[in-house]
Amino acid sequence: MIDLSAPTPEGKPAAGKTPEGAGWGAWALIGLAIAAVIALAVVNTQATNLHSSDHAAGASAPAASGAVTVDVRVEGMAFVPASVDVPVGSQLIVNFTNSGDRVHDLKIGQAETGRVEPGKTVRLDAGVITEDVAGLCTIAGHSVQGMTIAVNAIDVNSIDGAQPSAGHDHTMAAGGDNPFVEVPSAAQRMAARADFEAVDPRLAPAQGRVHEHRWVMTEEVRDVAPGHRQVRWLFDGQAPGPTLRGKVGDTFRITIVNQGTMGHSIDFHAGEVSPDAPMRTIEPGEELVYEFKANRAGIWMYHCATAPMSLHIANGMAGAVVIDPQDLRPVDAEYALVASDIFLGEEAIGADAARVAAGQPDLMAFNYYPNQYDLQPLRARVGQSIRVWLLNVGPDQALSFHVVGEQFDTVYKEGAYLLRGASDTGSQALDLQPAQGGFVEMTFTEPGTYTFVNHIMTSAEKGQHGQIIVSN
Repeated sequence: MIDLSAPTPEGKPAAGKTPEGAGWGAWALIGLAIAAVIALAVVNTQATNLHSSDHAAGASAPAASGAVTVDVRVEGMAFVPASVDVPVGSQLIVNFTNSGDRVHDLKIGQAETGRVEPGKTVRLDAGVITEDVAGLCTIAGHSVQGMTIAVNAIDVNSIDGAQPSAGHDHTMAAGGDNPFVEVPSAAQRMAARADFEAVDPRLAPAQGRVHEHRWVMTEEVRDVAPGHRQVRWLFDGQAPGPTLRGKVGDTFRITIVNQGTMGHSIDFHAGEVSPDAPMRTIEPGEELVYEFKANRAGIWMYHCATAPMSLHIANGMAGAVVIDPQDLRPVDAEYALVASDIFLGEEAIGADAARVAAGQPDLMAFNYYPNQYDLQPLRARVGQSIRVWLLNVGPDQALSFHVVGEQFDTVYKEGAYLLRGASDTGSQALDLQPAQGGFVEMTFTEPGTYTFVNHIMTSAEKGQHGQIIVSN
C-alpha cells in the first residue's frame, strides 16, 4: 500500500504525495463535492417533477412578479374572454369553467387542463408569462371553430397606469388567413347581436304579367360579417339583388342606373336575348333598359357582366329570378336562399381581387351574410309544407343543400323534377354548381330546431349554415 502521508527526505511533498494529514482532507473535499453534485441533481429532478406536475394539475408555482388570476368560461364555441393581458414576469393562473354543453380543454403554452366535462371548473397554472402566448382547445376541430385565447405579455412600465385586463383585443383570426383582416370565427359569427337584421328570405307569390323595376347601382360600405365592414357593389342597394318572380310568358323590364364610380352591367339568365346591347357595360351616370320575356321555368341567376365578373359577383352584384313551373303545387311557405362565396378585404376597397382570382373565399353564406339564419332562423309549423328555392351564384364553390333531421319529398333542379310528392322515397341533398338552381319541398312531422347546411362541410363551417325552428 502506498502511504500518501510519508514525507520525502527533503521534507517537501514528493510528486503524487501530500503533506501529513492532507490526504484525509482531500478525501473529505472529494466526498463533499460528490455529495453536493448528488444533492443538486436531486433538487433539480424534484423541481422538474414539481414543475411538470404543477402544469398538469394546475398547481401554483413561485412567480417573479406576483400572480394574475383570470376566469375563463365557454360560450358556444368560444372562450370568454378571448384575450387577456398579463404583465411580463407575472404568473398566470386561470380558473377555467366549461360552461358549454360538450367536453373541452384549455392549453396555454405547455400547460394543459386535460379534458373538462360540462359544468366543471379546473385551475390551470400557465406559468410565468414572458412573451405573448397562444391558448386553444386541443380537441380536434374546436380551435378552428373559434376556441382560441390570446395571452398578451404587456410591459406595465411602458404604459402609464396600465392594469391587467380581459378586454384587450388580440383575438386570433381563427376563421382564415386573410392578410388584410381578421376573419371572424364561427363563435363570433354566431354570437347574438341585438341590432342584427337578417336578409328576409321569405318569397312572395308572383304578381302581374309585366314586371317593371328601376334599380340604382351603387358602391356602399356595408356589414359583410360580424365586426367587419367593406365596400359592396349593389343592385338596388342590396346583396343579393332583389329576387324577381313571375310566370312563363311574363315580361320583365328592368332599368339600371349607374350611380357608382366604375362601369357596371347586368346579365339575366332568365332571358333569351342577344347580349350585345342589353348586357353592355354602362359608365357612371348612364342608364340602360334590359327587357326580356320569360320563356322557361326555373330559378335563374342574374349578375353584373362587367369584367372581371368574379369580382363583381363576389362584391354583391348577383341575384335570382324565379319563374314558376306551370304545375307548381301550392305550399304553406316559401323561402329563397342565394348561396355565395364571401371574400373579405379592406373597407374602402371591398373583396380582395387577388383572393377572388385565386378562388380563396374567407367565408360562405346564404344571401351574402354568413350564419345570418342561425341568428334569425326560418320558421315553420308541424304539418306545414315548405318550399326552399335555392340558387348558387358562387362565383366558385359548389352547394350541397341538406336539412338535418328532414328529407325532401320533392326536388326540382335546373328545370326538371328529380322527385315529386314522394311518400316511400326521398332525397337528402340538392347539389348545385355555380349558376345552377332549383328547389326542395318538405313537411315537418315533429317540432324542433332543424339545421340546414351546405353539406360540403368546410363551407358550412365557414358560414353556409342556418336553422329552421318548427313549432306545433
